[in-house]
Amino acid sequence: MLNWLKLSHHKYSGRLRPHEHTSYLPLGLILVLVGFALTVYTAAASSPGPESSSIGLTGIMPAKAPTTAAVITSPNDQQHFTTSPVVFSGTCPAQTLVEMFKNDIFAGSTACSDTGTFSLDIDLLIGKNMLVARVYDALNQPGPDSAALTAFYDALPAQSDPLTPLDFGGAQLLLNTDAVFRGTFPQQELTMPIGILGGTPPYAVNVQWGDSNNKVVPRNDNTTFRVGHAYLKAGTYQISIQATDAASRVAFLTVASVVNGQPDIAATTTVSSNPAVNQLLILWPLYAGTFAVVTSFWFGERREKHILKTRGLLQPS
Repeated sequence: MLNWLKLSHHKYSGRLRPHEHTSYLPLGLILVLVGFALTVYTAAASSPGPESSSIGLTGIMPAKAPTTAAVITSPNDQQHFTTSPVVFSGTCPAQTLVEMFKNDIFAGSTACSDTGTFSLDIDLLIGKNMLVARVYDALNQPGPDSAALTAFYDALPAQSDPLTPLDFGGAQLLLNTDAVFRGTFPQQELTMPIGILGGTPPYAVNVQWGDSNNKVVPRNDNTTFRVGHAYLKAGTYQISIQATDAASRVAFLTVASVVNGQPDIAATTTVSSNPAVNQLLILWPLYAGTFAVVTSFWFGERREKHILKTRGLLQPS
């Protein structure tokens, strides 16, 4: 009767009977499905989608031109100098570029500081110089001119004419280039034209790019030539150009270069701004840990059964 009801005690053979405690096949299928779902959702959340990747827009927002003029505060009006260049400084509207002119000839440019000041080395013309500063905004819209300041460069005996006309074929050595360089990006080459006026060939031109790099260019004539440089970071740089001729005359010119791009602080941010991606990135380590635990248990049981069978302690299934 006990045997028929299967309530009788099992007869011991001295060996373990095969048994399974875990259903690995369903667990494996669940892990495969979960991994597939995580992969699909992570890829979908990370992709910006065709809407944002296939359309590019550029434009200029209209804005008023600067209404406040720069003011040249140093040096004094009617001051005489025996050396050149001379440092000119003053006040200006913040976030503008200051361009200076001597006798209506471009003399250099620099960025207005956050405190509303500027300082620029100007290579004066021999004789009388009428200095004017003009500010430009980010759209290259000019503001009003500053009040004119007169400075004299007494490199030669005093002139009878109070305003000496510029003689491009004369002995004085001068440099010429664009007033400001805009629109370039990091890793893109900026190409700058340089013109040499006057002097005696040959020439040596040293270009300091404002980022601790410089380039020396020898020239046998005064025809316009070009030099190039690629900046590594965005920002506003001061390019200083200095030329020397065969008679040891020296010319100097400083211009501003605006390199577009994202500031370094924002560029160093590595955390994703998409909250869905951040949540999925948290789930991936949990999934990998669960997969590793299930796999290790399966290999462990397989190894244990193999050892018991080889020792004759496990009945064949």
